[in-house]
Amino acid sequence: MPSWKVEEWRRPGPTAKQRRTDLWVGVSVAAVAVFSLFLLRSAGYLDNERSPVVGEQIFWAVLTTLPLAWRRRAPELVAALISVGFILGQVRFSPEQVVTTYALCAAIYTLGAWGQDRQRARNLRLLIIAVMFGWLTVSYALYHDAVSANLSGSSGELPELWSAIFLGYLQNIVYFAFTYLMGDAAWHAVWRRHQLQRQAEELRAAQAAAAGRAVLDERVRIARELHDVVAHHVSVMGIQASACRRALEKDPAKAAPALIAIEQGARTAVDELHRMLGALRSSEAETDTAPGAGIDRVEEIVERAREAGLEVHFGTYGDPVALPESLSQAAYRIVQESVTNTLKHSGAGTLDLRIRYLADELELDIADDGHGGTGAGRNGMGLIGMRERVAVHNGTLEHGRRGGRGFRVRARLPYQKARTTA
Repeated sequence: MPSWKVEEWRRPGPTAKQRRTDLWVGVSVAAVAVFSLFLLRSAGYLDNERSPVVGEQIFWAVLTTLPLAWRRRAPELVAALISVGFILGQVRFSPEQVVTTYALCAAIYTLGAWGQDRQRARNLRLLIIAVMFGWLTVSYALYHDAVSANLSGSSGELPELWSAIFLGYLQNIVYFAFTYLMGDAAWHAVWRRHQLQRQAEELRAAQAAAAGRAVLDERVRIARELHDVVAHHVSVMGIQASACRRALEKDPAKAAPALIAIEQGARTAVDELHRMLGALRSSEAETDTAPGAGIDRVEEIVERAREAGLEVHFGTYGDPVALPESLSQAAYRIVQESVTNTLKHSGAGTLDLRIRYLADELELDIADDGHGGTGAGRNGMGLIGMRERVAVHNGTLEHGRRGGRGFRVRARLPYQKARTTA
């Protein structure tokens, strides 16, 4: 969503309910203004030889109030009409000011709160206020005698006429400043509410995206675990089945060890699947404590590779240290995937597996004498899984053809030795 600046944002127009409300308000205020006009006439406040006929007086009262029915749909036009009607009503000596004063206030306020073009709304309000003060000045200049006649004397320290004039200016300053600032405050309040709604929508979108990424990450993790768990055992079983088939053709008695290895591999694969699915179904706390394959079980991989017909040279170098469970499990899976690739794709006869405990990192070195391919290519699921596991632990991974014949995988996983106390 766009991030609007304050001056660029356009407030949405009034709703249908708001337009209906404005219509009723405009008609009601106009009716009250006409009623107030008759009260003023009856009380003698408009008893002046220069006052127009009652029909014209009603016209100016309605012109200064009825446009409020469209105040939120056309705030600029309404403010201009009411301002003109307010001044012309006084010029024509039909000053119904009990209601029309509040109508003018509402028009200026609405222009500040609903004006779409902020610069134009600001300029028009300032223009209206300037015209009003100009008219006030002209009125004092033309009718200062009438103002003086209405003063009943005072005991103050300042001259009566000038005190009355400055008081009129002060009242109008407070009146117009309050109206102007309240309109701006209403517009900014709506803008802030819009910003909060926009931010809430962005937050919901971000949460939905995060949830989608979490689902995708979980699917990738499950796919990787299934690949690591199933592919290795099924590959070994396939090789054993092939050996068993050949043995049945030549010497059936020699097929028994291969069948036993297939049976054991199948059971191990099922056990691994049960363990993994159980971890997925369990709660987070239970999953964290669930036992898993670690570096201490690498010899099982070695034995299965030997049963599959590989000549395996396995060695552990350095002083073994206690590894974090996640790092130990990652090391196991890297070795498992490397051996699986050797069995499935390389056509190798010999496998060299070395585990080195260096000063501050664990090194896994797996090499074979096959034809140097992985079968799945550089971006196969197995190599991707290895890279992800190594990256999680800030390690490094090297893989590729060896100088002579074969394929090599070397991973280095940093670790911190546990501190011992005397």
